[in-house]
Amino acid sequence: MQAKIIAITNQKGGVGKTTTAVNLATAMAACGLDVLLVDFDPQGNASTGLGIDEGQRQANAYRVLTGECSAAEAIVPTLVPRLSILPAVMDLSAAEVELSDLKAREFRLSNALEAQRQYFHYIIIDCPPSLGLLTVNGLCAANAFMVPLQCEFYALEGLAQLMKTVSVVRSNFNTQLMMQGIVLTMYDARNKLSEMVESDVRGHFGAQVYKTVIPRNVRVSEAPSFGKPVLMYDLKCAGAQAYVALAAELLEQEKQNT
Repeated sequence: MQAKIIAITNQKGGVGKTTTAVNLATAMAACGLDVLLVDFDPQGNASTGLGIDEGQRQANAYRVLTGECSAAEAIVPTLVPRLSILPAVMDLSAAEVELSDLKAREFRLSNALEAQRQYFHYIIIDCPPSLGLLTVNGLCAANAFMVPLQCEFYALEGLAQLMKTVSVVRSNFNTQLMMQGIVLTMYDARNKLSEMVESDVRGHFGAQVYKTVIPRNVRVSEAPSFGKPVLMYDLKCAGAQAYVALAAELLEQEKQNT
């Protein structure tokens, strides 16, 4: 077993990136796969959303990056069977500055995760909402990247910036980096704008956009405050069902690509 690593990335905040990382990882674990979620956002929302308290974050992504501990020492199990997490703390925001003078600084995460790939089917990286060194580390470690895209007016503009960063990473560090796909989030069927954005994005990217669309859903927003992914909080709600469908679509895509 050699884990496939997928970075979930978008430099814009509030687009459903962490929600997608947590619930996609949960849905894949529910399919019987061993999954590691790497919380690589200094806000640590993925860790909080999976009920990981401060006491379980003594070894964390920041200490792994700086070499103070190994990934194996930092990984903790979650309440979701077969899903583990490498948690984040606010100190991670300092890593951008602290690593800036180090040789091969773009590969710190990749090197740290290498020994863990034999234990998981998939490793999902929740990248921070920026295009700095942490996101570059996430993209250098990944085989593929997934973009959650909010159905709003400036969606495609932000995507163009992200694709420039991906292009730089591909040219200089990770020639194998592929786009896994784009997932439309916060879709409101009553809103004409959502429909227009969907039409635009599908027009530009075609089959690279998942058929599954994640709707705006109150239960999805509530779930993190209970320290649970929405699939455990309310499996029957529209948001949870959408993430189940997204996981199924991704795994079908993987089957066709092998």
